Amino acid sequence: MNLTRRTGSPLARYRPSSIEDQLGRMVESMFEDFIAPVAQAAAAGRFPEQGQTSPRVNVAEDDNAFRVEAELPGVKKEDVKVSVDGPRVTIEAAAGQRGEQREGESVVHRERITRRFVRSFVLPTEVDDAGAEARLEDGLLRLTLPKKQASAARQLTIQ
Repeated sequence: MNLTRRTGSPLARYRPSSIEDQLGRMVESMFEDFIAPVAQAAAAGRFPEQGQTSPRVNVAEDDNAFRVEAELPGVKKEDVKVSVDGPRVTIEAAAGQRGEQREGESVVHRERITRRFVRSFVLPTEVDDAGAEARLEDGLLRLTLPKKQASAARQLTIQ
């Protein structure tokens, strides 16, 4: 019987620990990318209600004010509420179906629903709400939020 030694076998060596490690890293990566943010949002009470979405927001600042732009497609200005409390800004709006159903008519198919938009965020400094302005045009809400001027420190007299 002749034995011939071969090198470079096409079969890879089976290393169970290597495969298990790789699978573990894949599962961990999936958890970090998908499940963890959802779990964190739910734990913090930021899980949206059904039909509620969060508008996309851009925030810019200069020396005097913050400029906020929020996408609110299909929203009328009377359906938007913006509140400012110190550095916290909250934008709430409702949009969607407003059509009336006529008597004797039934809906065959409906895709449009009423949606509620809610977005709240904290700015780096407090806002002077007396000078704040808001405009809604073509589904884009624009806020100009002047920064509150910091009061100068004063020295107290010790009695």
